[in-house]
Amino acid sequence: MSLVRNVGTIGGLTALSRVFGFVRDMLIARVLGAGMAADAFQLAFVLPNTFRRLFAEGAFSVAFVPMYTRTLAGEGGDEAADRFASDVLGVFIWVLLGFSALAMLVMPGIVWLLAREYQSIPGKFELAVTLSRITFPYLGLVSLVAMLSGLLNAHSKFAPGAFVPVLLNIVLITGILTGYFLREAGGTDVTVAYVQAVAVAVAGLAQLLYMAWATRKAGVRLKITMPRLTPEVKRLGMLILPATFGAGVYQISQFVDTFFATSLPQGSLTLLKYADRLNQMPLGIVGIALGTAILPMLARHIQTGDSREAQRLQANAVEMATLLTLPAAAALAICAPAFVTAFFVGGKMTDANGAVMANIVVALVIGLPSYVLVKVFQPGFFSREDTRTPVWIAAGALIVNIGVNIVVVPIYGIVGLAAATAFTSTLNVLTLYTILQMRGWFHFTGKLAGRIARQLVATAAMSAVLLVLMPLMADRYGGNVFERVWSLAVLCGAGMVVFFSVAYAIGALDKDLLAQLRRRRPAAKTEPVDLSE
Repeated sequence: MSLVRNVGTIGGLTALSRVFGFVRDMLIARVLGAGMAADAFQLAFVLPNTFRRLFAEGAFSVAFVPMYTRTLAGEGGDEAADRFASDVLGVFIWVLLGFSALAMLVMPGIVWLLAREYQSIPGKFELAVTLSRITFPYLGLVSLVAMLSGLLNAHSKFAPGAFVPVLLNIVLITGILTGYFLREAGGTDVTVAYVQAVAVAVAGLAQLLYMAWATRKAGVRLKITMPRLTPEVKRLGMLILPATFGAGVYQISQFVDTFFATSLPQGSLTLLKYADRLNQMPLGIVGIALGTAILPMLARHIQTGDSREAQRLQANAVEMATLLTLPAAAALAICAPAFVTAFFVGGKMTDANGAVMANIVVALVIGLPSYVLVKVFQPGFFSREDTRTPVWIAAGALIVNIGVNIVVVPIYGIVGLAAATAFTSTLNVLTLYTILQMRGWFHFTGKLAGRIARQLVATAAMSAVLLVLMPLMADRYGGNVFERVWSLAVLCGAGMVVFFSVAYAIGALDKDLLAQLRRRRPAAKTEPVDLSE
């Protein structure tokens, strides 16, 4: 499969998940607003998800997938790869069980470290601890899901792993509606929060059962064995330790952001997470798709010593990333008030909450291209089993992030916190690229730079149109459902038409990449797009 087709598969299913995620957050915003129960649930949801992205989808995946891919392509083939995966699974399960049990035991301490200010509001701290204990088993379940997804990715089967988040959102939507009806029958906002917490754990079980079925269907045969620290498992462990930090700077920064957000007025954490949902739409679709698709493909090129193909693959990924994130960032920044009002304002979510959330969105999306390019540049290190270099880069970025937060959060509040995240993410990606270029592993070519410059021109043209259209429909974004839908449709439609028309006219779109997207079959016999000139 080509990179373009793999990204299309992952991105399409991720887009479906993001739609369900939007529905989920729209419902919970209207049901819970930005009060005590909402803040407590957001913290309980942040904890297992951040650990999931940090360890399971971050450090574990970037270390495990290249090793599994090489074993699969080696002399032992499928049998050796299945044996290696089974050995890893035998150790991984016990690590997850032990970590989860320990975390649930010391949960009051974890919540105190991240949200000690919750103690100033009666019942909020205790509620956050209880909800976090209910949701935390999700970490173990979804970590196993991440492992099975990595196995299937190495077999070029990307659809199951990209589909499982849909199951999460379906279960959580069911939980929101159940909690709402229980509240109407005499419950409170706390009732809704409890039901949502239980739904998170149930969703993890549903995802694991689905991935276990998909793995067996793909012909991968795993056995749960007694833990064995084989040389390969030990090597994986040594790679995971530095990768935990290197692959997870964005996730670690989430803990930092959570700490600062919980020190601000009630509702700040909730508004930050809802604003990040808008930011996560293009980040999840493009960034996760590119990062997931490029790692096993890059590992194969490096294993065979084909540095030209490795350069070409990353260049294609960079072009695809900027093509989609530059206009998305500009559109979200300009249209943030429209999107926030249409999607989130209503019920218990007030206009004042919406105004703050819109400002947070603007601050976050400034760093959107950087968030995605990190997913493109980090595999350049991980595929070569260099997990140490990103550690030092991530450490520097995190220290800068904390320093900037200390300065700007007291002055600019939650918006300053979001802007600090965007700034340090940009610093992180620039440093990653500099090291890649210095080592000769990847470099920008004149052709690639020219393509990105044309994308910026098309983005500027689109931005000008959106700035004109935005005030013309200001009264419609908060109207009835029909008015909200058609007003946003006009903004999105006009923006896309202008951007892609101008981009096509000035050569910002690579016609060979577009041809690959239109093919029904992988372009295995066709020369890949060359951006290495």
